[in-house]
Amino acid sequence: MSRSYLQSDAAVKKISTYITKKVADRLENIFKEERAQLEEKWDNLKLFIEYGMLSDEKFCERALKFALLKNVDGKYFSFDEYKTAVEAQQTDKDKKLVYLYATKPEDQYAYIQAAKDKGYDVLLMDCELDAHYVNLLEQKLTDIRFARVDSDAVENLIPKEDKVKLEMKEDERYDLENLFKAVLPQGPDYFVQGDNLGENATPILITQNEFMRRYREMSALGGGMNFYGSMPESFNLTVNMENPLVAKIWAAKQADVAPQAELPAEAPSDASDEEKNKAREAREAVRKAHRADVEAFAKNNELLHQLVDLALLGNGMLKGKALSDFIARSEKVLREM
Repeated sequence: MSRSYLQSDAAVKKISTYITKKVADRLENIFKEERAQLEEKWDNLKLFIEYGMLSDEKFCERALKFALLKNVDGKYFSFDEYKTAVEAQQTDKDKKLVYLYATKPEDQYAYIQAAKDKGYDVLLMDCELDAHYVNLLEQKLTDIRFARVDSDAVENLIPKEDKVKLEMKEDERYDLENLFKAVLPQGPDYFVQGDNLGENATPILITQNEFMRRYREMSALGGGMNFYGSMPESFNLTVNMENPLVAKIWAAKQADVAPQAELPAEAPSDASDEEKNKAREAREAVRKAHRADVEAFAKNNELLHQLVDLALLGNGMLKGKALSDFIARSEKVLREM
């Protein structure tokens, strides 16, 4: 007897619906009358309950009444309880309630602590199905979105007001990107951008886009999202231009590297293809020469290497020769103190 036959059989469907209802009834009863018992067993039950919510719409509607959320401090909440607990602090400028979460508290300790210092709570979402589950909850819960605690600077996770963007000229953004890419390891793609995060905030922040990371994880579990799984891994590298150490590097670059020469004019629209290609190559030659100067400065700047390596180390991304070089450089700095 085939599986597809059983799934389409009316009697089997009735039995399945009955079992689902009885399980939901029992869990809801435990939630109401034996809450401590449910919390004690929740970590062992949550995978099965999440799967049930993802695969059965009726069970999902029932489970929203008794399913629990657990924060990184080990405290359990119903959905209603959690909303009440965090809505005063974690509502953004668009009136959306933001639920922050971590997947590996040990690895994400610094990000979790930064969120707590802001008065935010952080949920623990370490189940195999949580990438899918978070998407489901965003559909089921009104005006709520989830953000992994290490997906952006803590100031940007729950924006309270429209932020004034850092003003940088195009050639400055170009130099900033080439400056940091010159010392970053080969492999992942890094999108370098400057921001003002405050003098006391970290000089360099490495994060992964919430949307792309979540869908890559969902792709890894299947579900018709192979497109995201095949995309190269990428990270956002935010340079805090207000940090004194970054400001020191930037000032040194401005002093040691001559500004880019004026670009040759573009070919007119009615020029031949050969003329357009020559003009394009001439412009690229100027950019390439300037980029080489920026890269040469970057490779000889120990402070830049140290800051980038510290950011990579904090994300568990510094390995092999790069880690060995970092240790040797750190020892050298200590000897010179």
